[in-house]
Amino acid sequence: MDKVVIGTKKFTFTDIAKICNGSFKVELSNAGKKKVEQCREYLNHRVVTKKELLYGINTGFGSLCNVEISLKEIEVLQTNLIRSHACGVGNTVPIEVVRIMMFLKILNLSFGYSGVRLDLIKLMIKHFEKGLSPEIFQLGSLGASGDLAPLAHLSLPLIGEGKLWNGKKYVKAESVLKKHKIKTTTLKAKEGIALLNGTQFSTAYAVWCMNEVKRLFDLANLCAAISLDAFHCSLKPFSEVLHLIRPHEGQLKVAKAIRKTLRGSKIQKTPKQNVQDPYAFRCVPQVHGASYDTFKHCEKVINTEINSVTDNPNIFVESDQVLSGGNFHAQPIALILDFMAIAVAELGSISERRTFQLISGKRELPEFLIKKVGLNSGLMIPQYTAASIVSQNKQLCTPASVDSIVSSNGQEDHVSMAANAATKTYKVVKNLERILAIEFMTAMQALEFRKASSKSIVELHHAYRKHVKPLNVDRNLSLDIHKTISFLAN
Repeated sequence: MDKVVIGTKKFTFTDIAKICNGSFKVELSNAGKKKVEQCREYLNHRVVTKKELLYGINTGFGSLCNVEISLKEIEVLQTNLIRSHACGVGNTVPIEVVRIMMFLKILNLSFGYSGVRLDLIKLMIKHFEKGLSPEIFQLGSLGASGDLAPLAHLSLPLIGEGKLWNGKKYVKAESVLKKHKIKTTTLKAKEGIALLNGTQFSTAYAVWCMNEVKRLFDLANLCAAISLDAFHCSLKPFSEVLHLIRPHEGQLKVAKAIRKTLRGSKIQKTPKQNVQDPYAFRCVPQVHGASYDTFKHCEKVINTEINSVTDNPNIFVESDQVLSGGNFHAQPIALILDFMAIAVAELGSISERRTFQLISGKRELPEFLIKKVGLNSGLMIPQYTAASIVSQNKQLCTPASVDSIVSSNGQEDHVSMAANAATKTYKVVKNLERILAIEFMTAMQALEFRKASSKSIVELHHAYRKHVKPLNVDRNLSLDIHKTISFLAN
């Protein structure tokens, strides 16, 4: 197993994705261990020696923040918190997102401001290394007091409750832990609330989406380049001098990528019949580029959140303070998830328009890209499918972050709804992959009537045809779409 050291180092979303997709041994740095232990010792001393109410440590939660809990009931309080807050419903969270949640929570606690025991972090690391993924549900978080319900389900196996994935299905955690000879724990003061407060559910989705978007953005540019040649478009709108006078970073990057992909294309050397091309082709740098610039902003926010402490209250040993604040409020993540969804959906929207143009029977291409049209419908209906998905994405882009519903008897009177932003953005990203696969399939079929392009596209076309044959007569195109998705994923 490769090793990753936490507690002092900062991580990016690409680091997190790599760690959670691989097999890593996680270690807490010596400096990190020291800080965690000092924080715990300080908290233990303060709880015993000072007669004061410390939120979530010797008080109730939410609107029950003024209800005092005796020292002998503190452990019961923390366990009750986990059980009572495990109220998730709906579909289960994908395993790849659960893995990210687990690592982000471990990372959050390792910074040494949460007051948890080192042994608790070590137990969580053991679960992560063994691939013991808890059953977590998508619905239940308001994204304000932390992602409470999802993080409660994440935490249940630590006390021997809830369910864990056994490689085939979710089963009682107790049996899986017994198989791996892993003991459970009894939560001490502050540990329950430290586990439940935080933005790790929303941020895990953001990390997954951002990592996938990097791949799909490059794919969108590739699809656009192939479609440009297939539709016999001009490369003049991609000239560098044109974009240098409106030098948005994304716009420059996309224009350069298109020029590179189409370098040496034989189609580009043939005379063009049209003075201008439709926007879906001509304005690719401007549209794709704007999405890229949005993603760059999202990256910055996500990377900051990954390396932040988002539970409450927080303990500052050096200044002798236990401070209740609002770092669990996921507004930064809610806003960028909504923004990301819009930027992703736009890549799909313009892709579908290119697909529509390619099958329209223009520019010496046969209608629906098949020879005996009428007898055959050709690629008529894949465009319907793309249009349906694009429409769904537009509906999913209604921002979640503009909503707020008062909870906890008015104590939590403004919430971010980041969790809803997260789960819908995940769907939008998944949908983009399907839309781009349909464009790719369509553009490759259109190239059958061109028989020329750049060297890189011709090689890609040849490789693709080993998996999906040209369409000469009608067949089940759902199979072709799924084969195309798999081809592009690899």
